Amino acid sequence: QVQLVESGGGLVQAGGSLRLSCAASGRTFSSYTMGWFRQAPGKEREFVGTITVSGSNTYYADSVKGRFTISRDNAKNTVYLQMNSLKPEDTAVYYCAATRRSSWLRSEYDYWGQGTQVTVSS
Repeated sequence: QVQLVESGGGLVQAGGSLRLSCAASGRTFSSYTMGWFRQAPGKEREFVGTITVSGSNTYYADSVKGRFTISRDNAKNTVYLQMNSLKPEDTAVYYCAATRRSSWLRSEYDYWGQGTQVTVSS
C-alpha cells in the first residue's frame, strides 16, 4: 500500500510558477507509475500528466504541455510537478496518484493523496 501527501500549493499570479511535491510512503514507490490530476470547482477530475517508474518518460494533457513538467526522485520517494506560465484556468485542487499500470485514466489509479489547492489570480 502507498500513502501520498501533496504539498506546495498556494496562491500565485498569472504567469508565475509553483512546484508541487508528492511524498510517498512505502518501499515500493519506484514500482509505481505516478500521475497528477486536478479538479476545478464544479468540474470532473482531469488528467494532468504522468511519469513512468524510471522517470524516463512523461506524458501530459494538451492543456499543460510545454508549461508543466513532472519529475521523480525514487531515492526520496517523491514526485514533483513544476508548473510554469500559470493561467487562471489552472486553478484547481491538484492530486497525485499511483498505479502499477501505465495509464492516464483516473479509474486505473489505486492510491490518491488528499490534494493541494492551487489558485492563480489574473
